[in-house]
Amino acid sequence: MSAVMASPGDVVELTLEVPQGKVISYNLAALCSALDINDPTRVAVETDGLRRALVTVYPSNPLAQVRAVTREDLVMDRHGRIVTGLYHNGHPVKKRLYDPSTGSAQRFLLFGTTGAGKSRALQIELIAEKINKICTWLADLKLGQSVPEAEGNVDWYARSQEEAILMLMAAVAVAQDRMRRYSAAGRNSFALGADPLLHVRIDEANRLLERGAPYRDLATYLIKELGRTGRSVGVSIGLSAQASHLEELGGSDTLRAMLKEGEVTLLRWSSSMMRQLVADGLLPAGEQLMPIPKTLAPRELRSQFDSEPEDDEDDAPGTQGMGYLLSGPRPTAMMRHLRLGSIAPLPGKDPEILALYGNDEPRRLEEVSHETAGVAYMLRHDPAAMAALCEQFRQAQQQKGAGQGTGSAGTGESSGGGPKKVRLEDRILAALADADGPMSAEGVLDAVNDDGGKPVSLGSVRTRLGGLVNEGDVARVERGLYAPAR
Repeated sequence: MSAVMASPGDVVELTLEVPQGKVISYNLAALCSALDINDPTRVAVETDGLRRALVTVYPSNPLAQVRAVTREDLVMDRHGRIVTGLYHNGHPVKKRLYDPSTGSAQRFLLFGTTGAGKSRALQIELIAEKINKICTWLADLKLGQSVPEAEGNVDWYARSQEEAILMLMAAVAVAQDRMRRYSAAGRNSFALGADPLLHVRIDEANRLLERGAPYRDLATYLIKELGRTGRSVGVSIGLSAQASHLEELGGSDTLRAMLKEGEVTLLRWSSSMMRQLVADGLLPAGEQLMPIPKTLAPRELRSQFDSEPEDDEDDAPGTQGMGYLLSGPRPTAMMRHLRLGSIAPLPGKDPEILALYGNDEPRRLEEVSHETAGVAYMLRHDPAAMAALCEQFRQAQQQKGAGQGTGSAGTGESSGGGPKKVRLEDRILAALADADGPMSAEGVLDAVNDDGGKPVSLGSVRTRLGGLVNEGDVARVERGLYAPAR
């Protein structure tokens, strides 16, 4: 063990190491007891997941106060990253909105318990998307109450589960149309240009995906389809939810595995959520996160006969916005999102947040995709017409069985009682487009059978690959290996 005094009388930094063959672990309460610290929020612990840990002891919680976010923080750097918060050591927390090195759209997960600051954290990213000319479609499933300032600052703002489904259907149609256009142009990836990045955000996603939700199966199918086809054509999917359990994400392991490869942010959590994070692979086995209390009020032991203290613990700083960027380079380092808007509740929309959005028009979907996006997209700014369309959709679902059909609201889906049948050829093209390099027929088979659609045989894949090669959509780059045609 070594100790470094970063500043005399201020911060102490300890480096701990266990012998070879052992894996480091710790008990926070025991650690604080050994250090004679009665306020665990002053302690920050990071491990390398193997033998070493870095313990930093502060005179007070370094994240009790953070500065306000600025528009400059939210301009993407050359790596497609924005600054959303600060780590406990004051270094910036950078989240990626786009990967220019691969042309890949990102996927986003934001988790936390009620009151943990999910809405403000999401709002920071929505403002950044507008600043960086990203086309945003947002479904605020708290009837528009979570992020009301986003209305008018995104291309599509939905409030109901029905409109969220119509939005997802439109996004899938746009992604599939872009895939066909890019394939015909010889493109195998997305690049910023005529078509904007399209970010589809579902806030309070657990309402749409939890067990018993009316459109759970359909929503799960559409989100999986977006995650499967959207990455290489500039269409992303992002979910904000109150829990990380599989049952809160449609009960789909495939969906879970796909989304956890994106930008994953965890705010204040429950113990059951932590166990699930490790079980699902979002947090490596052996890694631990410092718990985040509801407030930073220190725990003090007083005699039962002492008079009540004058200071009310409700006046202690809250911990809204504190969390961990699990997909970042320092997943076990506590961070806090930059302050956004008024701390006190307001009777209407927050003027500070509106000022950060700015008065310019949000980026719109490319005109060539308007027809593909369908009637729902055309009516998105007409509340009465949208309400009628949603009611038509709701009645169609009730007739077919909740969550089983799709309706026919001009969104590129079948009116015959289920998701539009996706051709095997399109599934093969999507698998090749998502791959990092040429694939064998066996590799294509595995990718196709993992996309959530109907299982197929190797013979069927080989036959379709041959046809796609003959049609010029797929190239045989060398014996037994296939790639999208240039």
